[in-house]
Amino acid sequence: MEILRVEKLTKIYGKDTTKVVALDNVSFSVEKGEFVAIVGASGSGKSTLLHLIGGLDRPTSGKVYIDGVDIFSFNSDKMAIFRRRQVGLIYQFYNLIPILNVVENITLPLSLDNRKIDQDKINEMLKLLGLEKRKNHLPNELSGGEQQRTSIGRALITNPTLILADEPTGNLDSKSSDEIVALLKKSNKELKQTIIMITHNMEIAKCADRIIRIEDGHIV
Repeated sequence: MEILRVEKLTKIYGKDTTKVVALDNVSFSVEKGEFVAIVGASGSGKSTLLHLIGGLDRPTSGKVYIDGVDIFSFNSDKMAIFRRRQVGLIYQFYNLIPILNVVENITLPLSLDNRKIDQDKINEMLKLLGLEKRKNHLPNELSGGEQQRTSIGRALITNPTLILADEPTGNLDSKSSDEIVALLKKSNKELKQTIIMITHNMEIAKCADRIIRIEDGHIV
């Protein structure tokens, strides 16, 4: 079943002599439960694409449908709710809240949405992430891999429609990178999460079900 459809997506920054075409007429779809890697060099447009799919930016033209709904038909309030409930974002630099511990960072999306926090689900998530013994630690007391596992938990906790991972291993050593990729694969297979991962590392991309390559704003 199709969960994401991107239609003729174009993003242009600036105009005249400063005009930059970041994305040019990009179209593709993703099936529910698929793990897709989007690869490309720096400046290829892959991060712009991810931000548009996640509703973090709006296109110059084109459509993004998630579960059959045109996300750019939302006003700013509805878009904020959509992002909070339907999209789980994993960043290269974790973006954890420094004054919150592991559990508080993971459950932050639920707290912002005034949703009940299920302690059994939290315990299951901590076990999946391998963070049971680190649950009360602050981000600055964690390794890079542990911080990224915490951010993955935050992305997974709402059971979103899509997980969007932007260079999730880009700030980690090879051992931690392997652990994060394994965790994403486990989330995909066991939790049936649909994952779209941006990376410039082809070896990491090979772990996905399908690879989409972008060059100069085009799918090649």
